Amino acid sequence: MEFTARIIADYLKGEIEGDPEAKVSAFAKIEEGRPGALSFLANPKYEKYLYETRSSIVIVGKAQTVARPVSGTLIRVDDPYRSFAALLELYASAREEKTGREEPVSVAPSAKLGEDIFIGAFSCIGENASIGNRVKIHQQVYIGENVRIGDRTVLYPGVKIYRDCVVGADCVLHAGAVVGADGFGFAPQTGSDYKKVPQIGNAVIEDRVEIGANTCIDRATMGSTIIRKGVKLDNLIQVGHNVEIGENTVIASQTGISGSCRIGKNCMFAGQVGLAGHITVADGTKIGAQSGLNSSIKEANRTVMGSPAVDYADCMRSYVIVRQLPAIKKRLDELERKLNEKQS
Repeated sequence: MEFTARIIADYLKGEIEGDPEAKVSAFAKIEEGRPGALSFLANPKYEKYLYETRSSIVIVGKAQTVARPVSGTLIRVDDPYRSFAALLELYASAREEKTGREEPVSVAPSAKLGEDIFIGAFSCIGENASIGNRVKIHQQVYIGENVRIGDRTVLYPGVKIYRDCVVGADCVLHAGAVVGADGFGFAPQTGSDYKKVPQIGNAVIEDRVEIGANTCIDRATMGSTIIRKGVKLDNLIQVGHNVEIGENTVIASQTGISGSCRIGKNCMFAGQVGLAGHITVADGTKIGAQSGLNSSIKEANRTVMGSPAVDYADCMRSYVIVRQLPAIKKRLDELERKLNEKQS
């Protein structure tokens, strides 16, 4: 697809400086620009590339000053990053406009399929499953019996959704994501044996949720594991049974959330965070990378870090002291030596 600066500016409601008929057919980082590519400048650290880039069109802020000649055409907008993201979204949606059915696929006779959907080869849709309109089911996806999928949701290759689970509208599940596998429930028996506790609940994913590759969301023992609207989960995250994650919370890779945790809305977890079971995290909580939380956070909008996690400022002060421990130890040894010399 090829677009002119005039078409892009009209779409973004931007202002053109340069050739309105300049054409682009690809995207590129500003430092790697090439003829026929569209780039953007949002970070002042990259301003030098504005004068070096070979991109045909560059999106910049309305307040951006231009100190030297620029070879490409500029489109001035209120927010370059958001405008560029909007173009990427438009481009991605155009690429996703697949419909129809590849072969072979397995669709149960009782399954209900919406309009304009795409089903990739080797996918399986179980009995009484309900698939909304314009859903994209890529290759090797498994959708169990009684599963419900909302409109415009995209399931990338290898996604597995177990029986009775629900996925809302406008969701994206990336390759290898598993929704509704059994929660980790085992009752200790006499001796060293364990008896599996049946997991008869389900998992519910509400609207506008994105789930990263190989992330696992366990079904509830009873009731539902719930991921609320607007949640964004990175790759390789484990969400245990009966967990509830509040609206618009974002969680980075390799985080593990133990069973029955309650996480508030608008929280932000960095990578490799671990939560013990049955704890509550208040709205707006921010947790630093590799932190371990073993007790509830009841006050909203706190920032914590460390293992066990404490207030961020306290954690940073503690780290300063920890780095000084070798020098402190050396001083203590010297004081002890001098004290022994005086006593002898």
